[in-house]
Amino acid sequence: MDELTPLSLTNLKVISTTSRVPRYARADLSAGIVHIGLGNFHRAHQAWYLHRLFDNGLSHDWAIVGAGVRPADAAQRERLLEQDCLTTLIELDPSGKSAEVIGSMIDFVPVEDDNASLIARMAQADIRIVSLTVTEGGYYINPATGTFDASHPDITHDIARPETPKTAFGAIIAALRERRKKRIGPFTCMSCDNLQSNGAILKRTVLEMAQLMDSDLAAWIEAECSFPNSMVDCIVPATGPAELAMARSFSLQDASPVTHENFRQWVIEDTFCAGRPHWENVGITFTDNVDQFEAMKLRILNGGHQIIAMPGELLGLATIDEAMADPAIAAFLAKVVRDEVTPHVAAVPGMLPMDYFAVVAARFSNPEIRDTTRRVAFDGSARQPGFLIPSIRDGLKAGTPVEGLALAAALWCRYCEGSREDGTGVEPNDPNWASLKQAALLARDDPHHWLAQRQYYGDLADHPTFANAFAGWLQTILRHGVRGALHRYLSGPRRSSDVTVSSKKLASS
Repeated sequence: MDELTPLSLTNLKVISTTSRVPRYARADLSAGIVHIGLGNFHRAHQAWYLHRLFDNGLSHDWAIVGAGVRPADAAQRERLLEQDCLTTLIELDPSGKSAEVIGSMIDFVPVEDDNASLIARMAQADIRIVSLTVTEGGYYINPATGTFDASHPDITHDIARPETPKTAFGAIIAALRERRKKRIGPFTCMSCDNLQSNGAILKRTVLEMAQLMDSDLAAWIEAECSFPNSMVDCIVPATGPAELAMARSFSLQDASPVTHENFRQWVIEDTFCAGRPHWENVGITFTDNVDQFEAMKLRILNGGHQIIAMPGELLGLATIDEAMADPAIAAFLAKVVRDEVTPHVAAVPGMLPMDYFAVVAARFSNPEIRDTTRRVAFDGSARQPGFLIPSIRDGLKAGTPVEGLALAAALWCRYCEGSREDGTGVEPNDPNWASLKQAALLARDDPHHWLAQRQYYGDLADHPTFANAFAGWLQTILRHGVRGALHRYLSGPRRSSDVTVSSKKLASS
C-alpha cells in the first residue's frame, strides 16, 4: 500500500489525486449552524448536502459548528479537530467505491458537563439554526403516550439547575434565554432524527421543559422559534476496522471515516425563523406534506429494518444484506410490508408505497453496505414503538391483518432474552436492556409479561387480536425456533393448536 496521507486542509491537493475534495476554501466559510450529535449519519447526510452547496459557491455563511453533550463526544471532537474537522465519505455503490472529503464543518465546541461552551456558541448571533441527531429515544417522550417525561433525572437536574444543564434541550433553552436577554433574536430548532413529526416532538420537549423553568421564556420560544418537521434517509453503517481499512485503500489516514449507500433523501418543512441555506439547489425537497414522506419512510424502511434485524441476529446473520439473502427472512419482510404495512401508507408525489418498498429492498440487499443486524437492532425500545406499532394500531383499527407484525414483536421479545439460536450470547443492545431481558425471560412462561410493558405498547395488551397473535407466535418461536415460526407465517394462518392468551389476563398486569 502507498504511504498514507493524513487528512488535513494542507494535504487536500495530494488527497485530490485519489478522492474528491472541497472546491471551496475553508477561509471563505463562516458559521451558521450548530449541530448536536456528530455521528456518522449527520456527516453522511446533512453535512454532505451543505458541502455540495458550498461547492456550488452558495451559502458560505452557513457552515457547521459541531457539538455533543455526552462524554463519548469528547473523543469524537478530538479526532475531528486533529484532522481540521474534515471527514472522508466512502460511497458503497455495488458498481464500485468512491471517496469524497467534505469540509462543511469548521469547528467543534468543547464537550463539558455544564455545556457552558455549547450554550455560549448557540447564543451568538451568527448561529441561526441548531440541529440535532440524538437518536429516536433521546427526546424524553414516552413512545406509547407521546407525553414528555418531566420526571427523568436528566430533566429534573436541568430544571433545578438551568444555568448548568446536562441535556441538549436544557442547553438550547439556556442559549435562547441569553439571546432573548440580549435581544439577539431566535434560531430555528431542527431535529434530523428518524421520528414521525420530529420537529413537533422537539418543540414539545423544548417547550414543556422551558415551561417548568420560566413560563415567560417558554412563551417567547413558542412565539419566535420555529421547529420544522423533516424526513431524512440514507443508510450509514457504523465505523469499525473494515471502514478504517477502506479509507486506507484510498491512501488516506482518517481516524473517523464514514461509509454510506448511494442514496440520500431529505424532505423539510420550509419554516425557518432566521433564514436557511439554499438547500433546494442540491436536491432537498421542501413541502408542507413532510408527514406523508416521513410515514412512508419510517413505516417501510425503518420498520422493515426492525422486521429483518431481529430474526437475522437470532440466526447469526451478521449483516442486513446477509439477512436479505436468506429466502425466509426476505419473504417475511415482503409479506408483512405488502399485507400489513403498505395498506396504511399513503402515496407521495411520484411514488407508490410498494414501488418505494422495491427501492428499499434493493438498498437492503446492497452487499457493499455491510450494515450490521446488531446496529439496526439497537434501541428497539425506541424503534419498535416508533416504526412498527403505528402499523399495528392502524391494522387493528381497519381490521386488516397484524399477524406478521405480531411475529416481529415476538422476535424482538425473543432477541431480548440475550441469546441467539446457536447459543451465543447477545451483548446488551438497548438503553433499557436489563428490564427488557427480565420481561423477555418471564414471557417464556407467560407472554403477558412482555406486552405489559405499557411504556412501549400502551393499550395493545387489551386488544385480543394482537395480544393472542403475539402470544401464539412467541410460543411458536420457543417450540419450533425462528425458522419454524417464519415458515408457519409464510405458509398461511397459524394452526389452532398455537397458544393464545386472553386480553383480560394481559390487561391485568
